[in-house]
Amino acid sequence: MSAITFTGNAVPAVRAPRLRLTTRGRAVFTALAAAPLVAIALFIGLGGGDAVASQDAPGATLEYVSIAAGQSLWQLAQQIAPQADPREVVADILSLNQLGSADVQPGQELAIPAQYSR
Repeated sequence: MSAITFTGNAVPAVRAPRLRLTTRGRAVFTALAAAPLVAIALFIGLGGGDAVASQDAPGATLEYVSIAAGQSLWQLAQQIAPQADPREVVADILSLNQLGSADVQPGQELAIPAQYSR
C-alpha cells in the first residue's frame, strides 16, 4: 500500500472568472444604457413647445388705440383704467405690445389688454 501525504492547503483555490467586455460588448452596453436618455430627450424636444398660455380667450379681439401728440403711456393708462394703478397698466401695455421702453410716438397703434377694454 502506498501512503498519501498532505502538506499545506489540500484544496486548491478556485478563482472566479473575470468578466471581460470586448469592444463590441462595450458598444452594446453603452447603447443600452443611453437608449432611455435619448428617448426622453426626443420626447421633450419634439413635444415640448406646442402649447402656448394666454390670458385672452380664444378668438378674442383686441382694442387698439392711437397715441396722440404729446401723450405718454402714463396718461394713456390713466385714461383707459382710472381705477387701476397706472404702473401696472403701463407694464401690461408694454408686455402685450412687446415694447422695450415706454417711449411712444404720435400715431403709434397700441393694443390694450382685455381687462382694460371697454
